[in-house]
Amino acid sequence: MPVTSPDDGDLLVRPARGGDTEALGRLGAALVELHHGFDAQRFLKRTPQTEQGYGAFLRSELTRSEVVMLVAERAGRVCGYVYAALEGVDYMALRGPAGVVYDLMVEPAQRRQGVGRRLLETAMRELVVRGAPRVVLSTAERNHEARRLFESLQFRQTMIEMTWEPPDPTPG
Repeated sequence: MPVTSPDDGDLLVRPARGGDTEALGRLGAALVELHHGFDAQRFLKRTPQTEQGYGAFLRSELTRSEVVMLVAERAGRVCGYVYAALEGVDYMALRGPAGVVYDLMVEPAQRRQGVGRRLLETAMRELVVRGAPRVVLSTAERNHEARRLFESLQFRQTMIEMTWEPPDPTPG
C-alpha cells in the first residue's frame, strides 16, 4: 500500500505491519479505556486481556485488502494509529459505499501536535484513491477534542446513536 506520508520533522505516517501488533494493542486498549471513561455503561471496560486481544484483532485486519491501517511513528516509536476500511452498501446503516474510519488513537503526550490530523488525512486520501465516494466515522458524544478535529476536516454530523439500558430489575 503506497501511503507512506513524508517525514514532517520526526513524524512518519506509514502502513501498519505485523511487527506493530504490541503497539497497536497498547493503543487500542487505551482507546477502550478512554471511551469507557466517557460512558461506562455504553463502552467496553479495559481488562487484563484487552491489550493482547485488541492487538490480535488489529493484526488480523491487516490481511484484509479493504483495510487501511496506518501508524504514526516519532523517534522510531509508534505513537498513534488509524484503522479504516473501504466498505460496500450497508443496509443496517442506510449507507452506500464509503470509507469507514473505525479507530483513531494518539498517545496523550503526542496530542495537539498534528499527529491525529496527519493519520486521518492520510487514511482519507487512501480511501478516496481506492474508490470511496465519502468517508464516515463515529465518535463518542463526549469526545470533544476528536469532534473538533473531525469538524475542522469538514466532517458533518449525520447520525446520532442513542443507548437505552433496562431499569434495574432488582426490587429496591
